[in-house]
Amino acid sequence: MINKENKNAKRTIRHIRLRKDLKGTSACPRLCVYRSLNNIYAQIIDDVKGVTLASCSTENKEVKALIKDKTNKEQARIVGEQLAKAAKAKKISTVVFDRGGYLYTGRVKELADGARAGGLKF
Repeated sequence: MINKENKNAKRTIRHIRLRKDLKGTSACPRLCVYRSLNNIYAQIIDDVKGVTLASCSTENKEVKALIKDKTNKEQARIVGEQLAKAAKAKKISTVVFDRGGYLYTGRVKELADGARAGGLKF
């Protein structure tokens, strides 16, 4: 019998290792990314207070209208841009990027590029 490696368990280990040193503050909150098979989610979190300051995903009604008939990478970029717009509305300009243990390629990279294009600095 062939044993298949559990990629999500490896991702979880990477995420725990990253989160040991990565903290979001009120001055510089954390931009956290979660990627599922069909959707991508991003939120800006203040770890000191334990609150979510802004969030965006492919499940939002406003975003769904924008991402219709787009590829997954294009959808991720749009989510990043919309998140940056929501952050600007709350006067957030600088964040710490938490890739969630995912490799910095594909949809995660596109989300980060979209957030940078929207005006976030990290």
